[in-house]
Amino acid sequence: MRDRILDAAEVRARRGGYNAFSFREIAQDVGVSSAAIHYHFAAKADLAEALTDRYTERTLQWLGDPRDLTPLEAGKRVLALFRNALVEDDQMCLCGLFAAERDVLPPGVDEAVVKFLRSMLDFLRVAVPEGQGHEAPEATLAKLEGALIMARSMRDISLFDRATA
Repeated sequence: MRDRILDAAEVRARRGGYNAFSFREIAQDVGVSSAAIHYHFAAKADLAEALTDRYTERTLQWLGDPRDLTPLEAGKRVLALFRNALVEDDQMCLCGLFAAERDVLPPGVDEAVVKFLRSMLDFLRVAVPEGQGHEAPEATLAKLEGALIMARSMRDISLFDRATA
């Protein structure tokens, strides 16, 4: 049940951010009462923090160990992660969207978002070290998040592809 709740919250959050979901809406999506949601998560902040932590863990699992990848393989994986969010899911990066809402996030959720961003930068620093034709990890991550926002907003995947070519 906990995973079903997180799944429903993730769909809503990745489409509209932190304020795009409530316990009532998630309960409807899952087909349970709001009390069932409260059984697993005392407050919305607890749910959003768990959601952000799970998103980070899944992202890092999907990317794999950066020491086992060539820079080209790692770059392709990171690119595919963001492109798949757009093409397959028509959704934003959860943590990129939450990061834009920093000022309205509860502290625990904000800290979880920072953890995601640091984890992505750490992955890139190891897998695609700056120099030798590679841009700074911060530039790569900013380009991917920005390209995702632009392409999704304008409903044009080619914008993502051109920005990240």
